[in-house]
Amino acid sequence: MPILDPHSLEFISRSAEQTRRAGMRLGGLLQPGDVVGLEGDLGSGKTTLVQGISAGWGSLDQVTSPTFVLVNVYRRTDRAQNRREQRLYHLDAFRLNNEAEAVDLDLEALVGNGPLVVEWADRISSVLPQERLWIAMHWVDTNQRDLLISAHGRRFERMLVEFRKQVFGVA
Repeated sequence: MPILDPHSLEFISRSAEQTRRAGMRLGGLLQPGDVVGLEGDLGSGKTTLVQGISAGWGSLDQVTSPTFVLVNVYRRTDRAQNRREQRLYHLDAFRLNNEAEAVDLDLEALVGNGPLVVEWADRISSVLPQERLWIAMHWVDTNQRDLLISAHGRRFERMLVEFRKQVFGVA
């Protein structure tokens, strides 16, 4: 677990299940308004990570890549808010031609209504909030993925500290 700087963390996931479990820890930390950007080539584990994020956030909905519909919505019932339904948004920017198309999706409304996780976020990074969690994923071999997590902004710096504690037992 090399620590690059106080705002970054790099680790190797040794299986799809380990990637999902890391996502579950991260999902449990998400709040409405949070943005998580994922970048990485095809097969780097982005959707697998989102499966864990959604489960950890509390959704029982099946997670699939939203490549053809652009945005998937995962739901959970928030017991603390009189059983009000909450939403996690999962955007796939792969098929967007430019950042203007992302703006047309009304990203502000998505972020205002729940956490937003964006696959291929590097394609639309300039229209995403500057304060965010960014995860660069790289294929190492059939079972291993390299994840470089970077926190941008105080909220996400605190989130990364908590994530590091939960996953590795150190602050």
